[in-house]
Amino acid sequence: MNARRRHELSAFFRDRLVNDTMPFWTRHAVDRECGGFTTFLDRRGDLLCPDKPIWVQGRFTWMLARLCNTLERREEWLALARHGIDFIDRHGFDGDGRVFFAVTRDGRPLRKRRYLFAEIFAIIAFAEYARASGDAGSLATAKRILALVQRLLAAPAGSPGSLEPKVNPVTRPLRGHSMSMILVNTLQVLREADTSPAPLPYDALIDAQIGEVFRFFVKPELKALLETVGPGGEYLPELPEGRCINPGHALETAWFVLEEARHRGDTALVERTLPIIDWSLSRGWDPRHGGILYFVDAEGKQPAPYEWDMKLWWVHNEALNATLLAHLLTGEKRYERWFERILAWSLARFPDRKFGEWFGYLHRDGSVSHDLKGNTWKGPFHLPRQQLACHLMLAETLHEAPNLPSRPGSSRFS
Repeated sequence: MNARRRHELSAFFRDRLVNDTMPFWTRHAVDRECGGFTTFLDRRGDLLCPDKPIWVQGRFTWMLARLCNTLERREEWLALARHGIDFIDRHGFDGDGRVFFAVTRDGRPLRKRRYLFAEIFAIIAFAEYARASGDAGSLATAKRILALVQRLLAAPAGSPGSLEPKVNPVTRPLRGHSMSMILVNTLQVLREADTSPAPLPYDALIDAQIGEVFRFFVKPELKALLETVGPGGEYLPELPEGRCINPGHALETAWFVLEEARHRGDTALVERTLPIIDWSLSRGWDPRHGGILYFVDAEGKQPAPYEWDMKLWWVHNEALNATLLAHLLTGEKRYERWFERILAWSLARFPDRKFGEWFGYLHRDGSVSHDLKGNTWKGPFHLPRQQLACHLMLAETLHEAPNLPSRPGSSRFS
């Protein structure tokens, strides 16, 4: 990718981030009366549901603080990050230290889930805010939640205090990919934020999660990163979930691992990760209509999820992050071609040119399925994160990265 194209794209992503995506959410989602953010919004930004998923509160809070730490220290963004932290602090935690999945608009608990993603996104929210504000209490909160997550994940199934399993682990023991994936990034965020005299051994903790990804879920013989395997990484071809490939998750994982390789200057880890991108795009790209399918079957059978052939915003956001970083780290033209192909397909279909932001859910042919902008799952996270990440990656190659304080050990593109 030549310098002119890198400059053009860097400016484009920054413009869309600060003049389209973030204004949509800061204009429509901030709840000045009850605190936090109401993110279940229709196309125009009008409220569809007042309930507040805490994991979305955490994601938006992280995004606001991240902008302050990496792009520009705007007082509006920092104040809104504080606004999110205050709401999570007041209403997000149950008495056992766990985080509610969803609360009412005024913060009354609605639901806790057996999954730990509400906790995960609370960790990155408190950690990133601590980095932006210097608030040691927020960093301590992030590390406390991490310790709880680690204890819950280590507890044997069925033991007191352990997480309720999805299926009976005696009858059908399974291992899922998503927690290893998200812990890589969670620990990366904490590592950047933790300036304490005795930080946790983040590199070793990240190594353990990356090791799990490659040991259990990466299957070169299948040319796939699987979502679900047996407890020892066994391929389970008799089960639909055992054959399930989620190209978006696989590409997101590849992006996180490539970021770790970049941080360390580890070219061997780069080379080990690139096949995940190749396999995921080869399997996931829709030969009929273009775009990336939500789910595919490792053996070419009918995928079980009914939404398997939809095209989702976040999948394409993660594909852009992964392919751009792969190209910038290796110079390989195939990743540049994939990046440009995914970007062109996405920009022709996802952006709402009338009311701003992106549609989240498309039919297989690229037509809009749901025109809402936020719900329990979609919010101000994947799109602005991608726009920020791509802008910063490109700006760094042009030596135009924001002049913000950097952390020791942080790497830059050569």
